[in-house]
Amino acid sequence: MAAHRKPRQRPLTGPAARTAATLAIATAASATAFEGLGHAEPNLSPAQVKAKVDKLYQEAEVATEAYNGAKQKTRSTEKALSSLQDEAARKTGILNAARQQIGQSAAAQYRTGGIDPTVQVLLSSDPAQFLDRASLVDQVGARQSADLVDIQQQMGRIDQLRTTADSRLADLRTQQADLKKHKSDVQAKIRDAQSLLDRLSAPERTEYESGAAAPAEAASRSVTRSSAVAPNSRAAQAVSFAYAALGSPYVWGATGPDAFDCSGLTQAAYRSAGVSLPRTTYSQINAGQRVSQSELAPGDLIFFYSGISHVGLYVGGGQMIHAPHPGAPVRLAPIDQMPFAGAVRPG
Repeated sequence: MAAHRKPRQRPLTGPAARTAATLAIATAASATAFEGLGHAEPNLSPAQVKAKVDKLYQEAEVATEAYNGAKQKTRSTEKALSSLQDEAARKTGILNAARQQIGQSAAAQYRTGGIDPTVQVLLSSDPAQFLDRASLVDQVGARQSADLVDIQQQMGRIDQLRTTADSRLADLRTQQADLKKHKSDVQAKIRDAQSLLDRLSAPERTEYESGAAAPAEAASRSVTRSSAVAPNSRAAQAVSFAYAALGSPYVWGATGPDAFDCSGLTQAAYRSAGVSLPRTTYSQINAGQRVSQSELAPGDLIFFYSGISHVGLYVGGGQMIHAPHPGAPVRLAPIDQMPFAGAVRPG
């Protein structure tokens, strides 16, 4: 791969600046609301612990989907930019070779032009041939001048392309760094939440887990499947994949085959059926026909919360299979345990 110029450091503007500012505000708000969660408020009731932990998990999912989207965008952009930079380097090599050839030709013409034309006619064994060559030289000179102008224009466009590409890539990397920091901050809050959960008694912990969803052991055992019929073979295959994934661990940013986050699970389920879904919840909600909650059929994607931060795969009977949050494996759960935001039926 050709060497590329180092990205230029520029202040963020436009969407990049707004993204960074939004993340900074969100991170500060999260830190203010939950700072020291594992060490403060020692007399919280189990219900208060659940409310605080649930909020942290929801924040974690918002951050996960934002991070997944930025990572996907960065990867595709880096690939495209690398291709553009290589193409620019290749064209530069071709143009430099053409420029060198023109320079050599011009030098040769200069050396030839140093002889008086009359003397050249005398030295030529065929004066008519000399006159033909002189006309050709004039034509070549005019063409070379045009070539030089074209080379200059192309070099200007290539330089502009590199400058734009470098600036765009620098902005994306800055956004990704901000998202990684936000991810780290939320993970710290999750550790605080875990420390709160650890302070609960065994019965209280069981009550919390059973209230949120079935424990991992139950999720991994044989599950009675709904008799509802999927609308097509692709949806049926996605549902089968989801059932086979029960008990798989939740891992931030994972898309399978052995671990998933929420949108990673739905993407992998439909990938097994030959359907390509976008990576994030806020993109997946636009990846099919919208259906109402009363129209749900097995294989439909169900989205939750106003920010479209969580997704599950409907399997019938008011149940879905989803990857809940860190520490909770892929499991079967009722769809009414979270605020419904919409549903789509992938094509």
